[in-house]
Amino acid sequence: MLKIPHLLRALTNAQVLHFNYKGFQLRSRCTMSQGELLTTMSTKRVNEEAISVEDEQITKKVKLEEENVDNEKKYPKKKVVLLVAYSGKGYYGMQRNTGTSQFRTIEDELVSALIKSGCIPENHGDEMKKMSFQRCARTDKGVSAAGQVVSLKLRLIEDIMENINKHLPVQIRILGFKRVTQGFNSKNNCDARTYSYMLPTVAFAPKDYDTQKSAAFRLDPETLTRANSLFSIYKGTHNFHNFTSQKSPQDPSARRYITEMSCEEPFLSGESEFAVITVRGQSFMLHQIRKMIGLVIAVIKGYAKEEVLERSWGNDKVDIPRAPGLGLVLERVHFDRYNQRFGGDGLHQRLDWAAEEESIKGFKKAHIYPSIVDTESEERSMISWMASLPIHDYEASAADRREKDQKQENDVGNESD
Repeated sequence: MLKIPHLLRALTNAQVLHFNYKGFQLRSRCTMSQGELLTTMSTKRVNEEAISVEDEQITKKVKLEEENVDNEKKYPKKKVVLLVAYSGKGYYGMQRNTGTSQFRTIEDELVSALIKSGCIPENHGDEMKKMSFQRCARTDKGVSAAGQVVSLKLRLIEDIMENINKHLPVQIRILGFKRVTQGFNSKNNCDARTYSYMLPTVAFAPKDYDTQKSAAFRLDPETLTRANSLFSIYKGTHNFHNFTSQKSPQDPSARRYITEMSCEEPFLSGESEFAVITVRGQSFMLHQIRKMIGLVIAVIKGYAKEEVLERSWGNDKVDIPRAPGLGLVLERVHFDRYNQRFGGDGLHQRLDWAAEEESIKGFKKAHIYPSIVDTESEERSMISWMASLPIHDYEASAADRREKDQKQENDVGNESD
């Protein structure tokens, strides 16, 4: 309801208008009709309400800025690293896609928890560059991590890990926290990365093995020894352009350095036998590890000859199968050069996580390994993938296949003439 002064201001002196307002007889001259007057009054009311909402927003913004200033004074931002562990099931990888809520990622959960805990200002949530945020490794959809490391500037609130974890789902946890130099970047300062790949040992069974009896399969020592002999061929620097997508043999970024790769002794989980393959390298390309494992499995099962491994480093495009994503885990990241330079200066902490080792093992046992085992049991992704191995042409390169297909087309054409 408009107040009397507001109503009087809406009237002009050109025409007399009688108006009853709560018993008061108002008489004025107005050039507007009654309908026009009501429209003006309604517009004025809307404008006043809009001004009120705007004032409220401004007040809220000012209050938020004042709170941020107070927090900055109480908790100054410092450069830190967080040790993050997560089960990747149900998430579309590690890296955040700002503005897309449909494909939830690990970083979406992490940033939300950092805001809710008060570690970063709310208005920086969509611009994490302002917090110098950087992840050490970008894991793919469904891939887990036991030792992911992110670097960023945070407010050093009390009980920082407990407060962040309070706002995270149970399958994502902050297991460690350390101060670092202001110029530290978790991706650029990382010297090497170690991944593991957990798989049912039936993957190494002969190709004529009945996969309906996959739970009964047991890996023999001779096959394990041969698998490790094949994995050792990957060690050193090689051109892995065939182990990823859209990389030419001339692309220098396709050359990668592998320091370790082996399969550990198998173990039972429920009725099925599993094994863990560990690989350490300077860095890895998209799908590289899964293709390295996929090719060795194809050789063990008898679909491909051993020579295909070294031939894959040549210029020809070689058809290499890609093992399922389930089972791949980022185990740890290494900062050897940083530790040598700053770890012993008495001012900075070494970036190793020996003190957190038990927490890491506990998280894997509680969240990562059960997720892999249960999902494999339900979806049988390895069994399904093994069925696709015969369709790959391991003998011919892509150029050879094109030449062969062209020859067949020409032969058909000559016959039709």
